[in-house]
Amino acid sequence: MGQIKGPAIFLAQFASDEAPFNDLRSIALWASKLGYKGIQIPSWDSRLFDLAKAAESDAYCDEVKGICAEAGVDITELSSHLQGQLVAVHPAFDEGFDAFAAPQVRGNPKVRQAWAVEQMKLAAKASRRLGLDNHVSFSGALAWPYVYPWPPRPAGLIDTAFDELAARWKPILDVFDEHGVNVGYEIHPGEDLHDGITFEMFLERLDQHPRCQINYDPSHFLLQQLDYLGFIDVYHERINAFHVKDAEFNSSPKQGVYSGFQSWTNRAGRFRSLGDGQVDFKGIFSKLQAYGYDSWAVLEWECCLKHPEDGAREGAAFIAEHLIRPAQSAFDDFAAGDTDQDANRRMLGIS
Repeated sequence: MGQIKGPAIFLAQFASDEAPFNDLRSIALWASKLGYKGIQIPSWDSRLFDLAKAAESDAYCDEVKGICAEAGVDITELSSHLQGQLVAVHPAFDEGFDAFAAPQVRGNPKVRQAWAVEQMKLAAKASRRLGLDNHVSFSGALAWPYVYPWPPRPAGLIDTAFDELAARWKPILDVFDEHGVNVGYEIHPGEDLHDGITFEMFLERLDQHPRCQINYDPSHFLLQQLDYLGFIDVYHERINAFHVKDAEFNSSPKQGVYSGFQSWTNRAGRFRSLGDGQVDFKGIFSKLQAYGYDSWAVLEWECCLKHPEDGAREGAAFIAEHLIRPAQSAFDDFAAGDTDQDANRRMLGIS
């Protein structure tokens, strides 16, 4: 049986122009001092990482790996959440998502999409040069504005959206396949892949593509009131990455899962620092361990109340405490004997 690796931390929510969060060496040392063993790197943040250079240069990748090794951390995965989002954008969100793209492609959805596709292909190449088997991203969304069917959706609308989504991602996943890297899509409201059914719809159109995987984040399931433990039972074979993020849902007479357009602090469902929410992480770590998940447990911090540095410090210890060292023998082995087929047959009354 394998063992879950960790603790690790996703750097996206911590990177800034202030030291020690403004370059890879400094932020890697900061994470290591907190007790983290791995870092997940946002591939879009040029303060920390040059994706285009990593895709083409072994020397640069060796430099990046050396910086991390000196700090005492491994690279868990590269993340391309922002670029993956731009592979599929409904026109209603064009202006809002433009900020995710390079300045030279903003304001031109077609050119922006082509840029995003190329970014994803660079991420596949860079991951391989860094010796990484897994990658994490978003799917983007064409159908999300129609998630609640009023007015009634035209017949075939969702099928058309998912056909197009799969058609856009198939060539990208083929490039990841060429480089031996899995793509873990974060199942997330706002994305067309926001629950198990939508993931299945996507996967079916991709003919069960082997590189189409799941970045498991229970916080998004709790806020949808979805069975996040049962999700592991159903989809464990496709889970290749794990964002350890807590959340809470406080039932209210005034708002539900859609949260009444309130700020994060005032929503019925909101993200919290590890241990401050309602997610059953003992159950999650136990299920993942039992199913043989042996990749990383990565903190993603998005608490609406606690300071991020406090959340990061507490998160390292929280994950470490939930890691399970696999048993090397069964608890009742002491009472077992050698196999004796004759004795077995006698005990069963078989002559």
